Amino acid sequence: MPAKLEWLKGIFPPLVTAFHKDESIDAEGIRTLVRYVNDHVDGFVTSGTTGEFPYMTTEENKRVLETVIDESKGKKPVIAGASAPATKQVIEMARKAKQAGASAVLVTTPYFLHPSPKGCYQHFYELTRAVDIPVIMYNIPQTVGAFLPVDVIEDLSEIPNIVGLKDTSGNLAYTLKVLEKVEGRIDVLVGNDEIAVPSLLSGCSGAILMSANVFPELWKKAYRAVVTGKVQEAMEVQRSVQKVVRIFGGNGAGLALKAALKMVGMNVGTARRPLRIGGSLLPEVMAEIQLELEKLGKVKPPAANFRYPSADLRSRFVDIGISAEIVNRERLRTGTGTAGADAEKVQVDLVSGSKKGEIGAVYAEQCTYPRHGYEALTTILEPNLMIRPSTLIVPFVALKNLRQANMVYGPGQAAVGKAILDGITSGQIHQKSMEDEVMLVSLTVHPRALNHHTMYRNVYKAMSKAITAAYS
Repeated sequence: MPAKLEWLKGIFPPLVTAFHKDESIDAEGIRTLVRYVNDHVDGFVTSGTTGEFPYMTTEENKRVLETVIDESKGKKPVIAGASAPATKQVIEMARKAKQAGASAVLVTTPYFLHPSPKGCYQHFYELTRAVDIPVIMYNIPQTVGAFLPVDVIEDLSEIPNIVGLKDTSGNLAYTLKVLEKVEGRIDVLVGNDEIAVPSLLSGCSGAILMSANVFPELWKKAYRAVVTGKVQEAMEVQRSVQKVVRIFGGNGAGLALKAALKMVGMNVGTARRPLRIGGSLLPEVMAEIQLELEKLGKVKPPAANFRYPSADLRSRFVDIGISAEIVNRERLRTGTGTAGADAEKVQVDLVSGSKKGEIGAVYAEQCTYPRHGYEALTTILEPNLMIRPSTLIVPFVALKNLRQANMVYGPGQAAVGKAILDGITSGQIHQKSMEDEVMLVSLTVHPRALNHHTMYRNVYKAMSKAITAAYS
């Protein structure tokens, strides 16, 4: 058998395993997922880490494999996960995988009871002697608890039916050392989504990426860009998915992937116990995943019937508790500013005055009795360092989810604080105002705003305009 396989290149999703509510295998769900990714991938991996292989029996793993092979109709290779702590177990799984028609098996370093490097070598060596099927070694120290030693990989690469290594460590230095040691005898595939493109550029021949379950077309685009020398294009894809793949990896991989797949219209069920979407994946994490998928165009943002404030400026603070009459009577400073366009457009309306007057009382009330959905936020420069004049940001639009809150209470808060600081530095805001006044900022952010960096820039510009208008 040749030491390298021609097909072991490109993008391979380690398929999640679809389950029904009672945790039984959902064969139709698996088939639907195969059809969803098929046009954008070069093959499939079953019963990997994201497939929850430790929670399945050998027969269940075989059934999943057979389902994928049948659905792919033999047109693309299917790599079968065949990992277990004991060599005897792995041999049994590999035999069943070959009987089912697998193109190769993916095998982790022995885990739980960690053998010596010699034991690791023997584990793979005995597998290759017992079953005539291509073997891909699998280095995943995050779950196994140990790296597959590079010297062991070097020695194993001399065995004819050891054909590759999947490296999920995320340690690019380790990957580069492996590439140096094996000298092209076997294929090395990156298994860590966060360094996929850098690894491909360094010499990896393909990628087995969990997020290829959700957006396989993006990874295929990145792979083709690498192959054709379009490095910048490949890195743009990497950067665009960087945050969401980090969320996936930090939240149970398959667990978070199943939540993401549901968001894009692919219902593959929940995870098996002890993993569960309901109690294990926090609502805040779900909202972050939703936001990132919206940025990638995989999910449509919710529709929003929305208008920016257009009444007379002095009347825009009624909901906060300051009427036009109060503005006139106490000669409060007011200013407004807008910046950006479409869903990234923001509007800032500010009112400022003596902390001893009505605005001071309203400031205290907003802090003490926040309105649900319109909770005021104190503006700070950094933790424990409040801006002066003391400033509250109040959202104009009710915050209905974490994404909207992140826009107002994240880049919005930082940008308002920076604009005030720069107003003080430039002399627009005088020392007396810093000591004697409080400021209320009504911040209007479109419910469909997505980009944190754009939001920061636009809020800063709008707030700077409002300060100029109020303190001229």
